[in-house]
Amino acid sequence: MRIDGIHHVTCITADAPRNVDFYTRVLGLRLVKKSVNQDDPTVYHLFYADEAGSAGADITFFEYPGIQRGRAGVGMVHTVSWRVAAASALDFWEQRLRGETDVLARDERGVSFEDPEGLRHHLAVSTVDDEPLVAEHPDVPADLALQGFDGVRAFSADPSASSPLFEETLGFSARGEGASWEARGPSRGGLYSYDTPPSERGVGGAGTVHHVAWSSTMDDHQAWHGRVAAAGMRPSPIIDRFWFRSIYFREPSGVLFEIATLGPGFSVDEDLEHLGETLILPPDFEHLRDQVEPILTPIPAPRPWA
Repeated sequence: MRIDGIHHVTCITADAPRNVDFYTRVLGLRLVKKSVNQDDPTVYHLFYADEAGSAGADITFFEYPGIQRGRAGVGMVHTVSWRVAAASALDFWEQRLRGETDVLARDERGVSFEDPEGLRHHLAVSTVDDEPLVAEHPDVPADLALQGFDGVRAFSADPSASSPLFEETLGFSARGEGASWEARGPSRGGLYSYDTPPSERGVGGAGTVHHVAWSSTMDDHQAWHGRVAAAGMRPSPIIDRFWFRSIYFREPSGVLFEIATLGPGFSVDEDLEHLGETLILPPDFEHLRDQVEPILTPIPAPRPWA
């Protein structure tokens, strides 16, 4: 029983139209599901990923219009890392991101930048054989496109407090001498790393990460719930999100974790060709459509070239 890398990373935005523009037009991802936050159906839940809407490339956003910009601090993820194929892809992104972000840097480890609300991203050349998870975009050649998550980095005041959960319960493998682990399953892997926190406390809000989700097969999901509970993490009940099932808990350093199933997937209620084009509500929420659709922020067409 192994965690199959990162499933998705969920973040917060105050501005859905700008968010759609940046993650589709600039980063070349595909909007694969336009829905609502199932815990607060008055706000969007937007899902971006590769062409097939795959776990491992899925960055998602709750929109709380006008919410203040947040700041990552202890117990929060501060950077989302992506894979690219080669140094030529780093050259491409360094050039493409100029004029699209106020923070852009290149060093021997890759390219770092922030989205319009301050969420930090890092691009690195892939060192693994995992399948590239690529979206189609007319201005982003497939061999230069983002290939899915490499990992996430968080702030922790005491990484050692979390290592027993990672290594003994979740089966993560320690990487190197620093506070870094890899969750690797049959098809994918993902890194989870800690950095020393800043002196300022973290503030939730736009441009921050809400939680990171890890991938499980459907068959193993109940067993993961039992293992996490036995480790004293007090997980939520298994929640049916329709496109996947979810277990939530906070790891000892404070970051909110989710274990999400690999399926049923986003094409269970939309044709693959038309993912993300219309507002989709899970069956249990369809009765709310007339109430929520008028109050959601109008957003631009995610693929105006199609």
